Amino acid sequence: MLAAIKEALGTAVLEGTGRGGGGCINEGEVFTTDTGKVFLKKNSKPKAREMFDGEYEGLKAIQATGTVRVPTPHLALDNPAGGAVLVMEYLDMHGLHRKAGQLGTQLARLHLHNSAARDTAAASRVGAGTTTCVEQFGFHINTCCGYISQDNTWADDWLVFYSRKLDFQLNLIQKEYGDREARELWSHLQLKIPQYFSGLTVFPSLLHGDLWSGNAAEVADGPVIFDPACFYGHHEYDLAITAMFGGFSRQFWDEYHAIIPKAAGWNNRHKLYKLFHNLNHWNHFGSGYRSGSLGLMRDLCS
Repeated sequence: MLAAIKEALGTAVLEGTGRGGGGCINEGEVFTTDTGKVFLKKNSKPKAREMFDGEYEGLKAIQATGTVRVPTPHLALDNPAGGAVLVMEYLDMHGLHRKAGQLGTQLARLHLHNSAARDTAAASRVGAGTTTCVEQFGFHINTCCGYISQDNTWADDWLVFYSRKLDFQLNLIQKEYGDREARELWSHLQLKIPQYFSGLTVFPSLLHGDLWSGNAAEVADGPVIFDPACFYGHHEYDLAITAMFGGFSRQFWDEYHAIIPKAAGWNNRHKLYKLFHNLNHWNHFGSGYRSGSLGLMRDLCS
């Protein structure tokens, strides 16, 4: 594996430093090369390649917008010992503090990038430009939120796409736990979802998809986000997990909403988007997330 990485990177040196770390899903280590350091992210699960291919494409997509910094992805490849590896730029990152407001501004610009491309394309004369925009919800490849694959098949309607995401999570819960109350609440909630979007037009935004506080940091010249689970969706979706698990500072929220103000009905949609992440954590980490999931569903059904 290391020989294949050396060849792909065009380096004669690829030496582990013993530095790195990992979360509850992946392990990582910093390696030295001829031209600097890279970060190798490893996972031994059979479907790790799907996860890393999606992450690679998500990092490329965010980077292409020029709005917020991400580690440059180099390559994803199979590990002969099992699983896969993602190789990316190493950044000397620290906890997000002073750059939180800047991240709020940059995330809003990321969310507006696709609509700006639409406006530019509409204003251009035929043949005068190459700007394109994405008109549907989804992504060109499946991505993983945690280790669970997200079906990013394109859809014209956001409610169809998002309801499919919730339905997939709830089907996993039914298969594992056979939870009757979750099934009954979902049968009611899916009928109510359209009312939370009354009078609202949703245009696709490129989303990070898993932007909790553990997936954001800062370097000397600005904020960095990483570990994406990208797709094109409603910009408010990204702010659901952003508000969970300790969340971000008030400065982050103020700077974000100075550019994209809250639309009418924001609070209920915020709960609806939090529901996905509670269900996803239930499927990852067990029934400790049952109460939060069902509580959100009861609230939304009332």
